[in-house]
Amino acid sequence: MSATQTTLFSVFTVIMITLSLLTTPSSSATDSFVFGGCSQLKYTQGSPYENNVNSLLTSLVNSAMLTNYNNFTFPGPTSQQTLYGLYQCRGDLTSADCSRCVARAVSQLGTLCLDSSGGALQLEGCFVKYDNISFLGVEDKTVVVKKCGTLTAYDSDGLTRRDSVLGYLGSGDGSYRVGASGNLNGVAQCVGDLSISECQDCLSEAIGLLKTDCGAAKWGDVYLAKCYARYSVGGDHSHGGHDEDNNDDEIEKTLAILIGLIAGVALLIIFLSFLRKLCGNGKGGK
Repeated sequence: MSATQTTLFSVFTVIMITLSLLTTPSSSATDSFVFGGCSQLKYTQGSPYENNVNSLLTSLVNSAMLTNYNNFTFPGPTSQQTLYGLYQCRGDLTSADCSRCVARAVSQLGTLCLDSSGGALQLEGCFVKYDNISFLGVEDKTVVVKKCGTLTAYDSDGLTRRDSVLGYLGSGDGSYRVGASGNLNGVAQCVGDLSISECQDCLSEAIGLLKTDCGAAKWGDVYLAKCYARYSVGGDHSHGGHDEDNNDDEIEKTLAILIGLIAGVALLIIFLSFLRKLCGNGKGGK
């Protein structure tokens, strides 16, 4: 095999591996990204606060092997350097699934919020947050995510069932609530540091936004800072074909870019090979 053929083979091998990764189904639904954010304040590397962050993130992962919710406080030399953190998994996850989800969230958060004094990350199956400002036990109804699906032709019975499910989520017991009616599913959850009354107040706000803002949408998600409520028609509590369509569009765009790169690299290699032969013939004729 010539040097040119070898190079081309290597290029196509890399491209095919990349394509196979792009077309591989995504990881478990519990690992799907929902939202994330970081504080603008940065800490100094090697400082006691960095040690606290590392200790906290390790503690979150270790604790998730045993329970679906926990919070921690790591004192610092000053009140501004005290670190607060928590994690919470979806109420239906096993300890093994919870542990995997939190480990993945911590890994992503460490990259997303590198050197940030605070950060929060919500995956489908779990939530992780830390900050140097205490948020534990504090109700927060700030709207973080609000998304609605395409409108659907609900009949009166369909609207009644949806409102019935949302009504159940708003009046149920516990911090994790699941409801269903026919092919319509709903789920709601509060972060575990809220009291019963605070959880109820938070969920009432989220459910109210679902009703008013999503109307007759096929699915709806409302995530507040300390709770969320979701519903969907058919399947599980996912966005159905919405996310799949977006993924397909992204893959098509990526494929188009890669095909262009393949063509460009191939032409460049052929051109260089032509120049090499031309130079070789010129030297031989002298």
